[in-house]
Amino acid sequence: MPARLPASLILAVLLLLGIAAQSAHAAVTVRVQLSTQTMLVAVDGTEYATWPVSTARRGYRTPTGTYRPYSLQRMHYSKLYDFTPMPYSIFFHGGYAIHGTFEVRNLGRPVSHGCIRLAPDQAQSLFELIQAQGSQNTTIEISP
Repeated sequence: MPARLPASLILAVLLLLGIAAQSAHAAVTVRVQLSTQTMLVAVDGTEYATWPVSTARRGYRTPTGTYRPYSLQRMHYSKLYDFTPMPYSIFFHGGYAIHGTFEVRNLGRPVSHGCIRLAPDQAQSLFELIQAQGSQNTTIEISP
């Protein structure tokens, strides 16, 4: 008959397995350069994608700084701007978000009210990447 392991040993092994599983998440870095209207996404320091974005037009602002996503919403409707659809919204500061837009012809130019717009398929890719790796493992850096 095999020997029984003490409950404390089993608990310690399960705890270590949980910690190992949590640390298996990759670091996601999202860098938005306002001057070039581009976004670079890196996973564990390796480039994942570079996409054109649209940020704030004249009279509005996209905040600069370093943030972490605090809310991911597959579909959000703007309460400020006529319930405009904002697919794959990644909120990072107040009401500011990275989200998909159906106005893809304007990507690469500053035309938004302050949010960071991406093509819908790119917004979905970024949303799913952050969802898989965790908001706590994601950094959003926005520079002038």
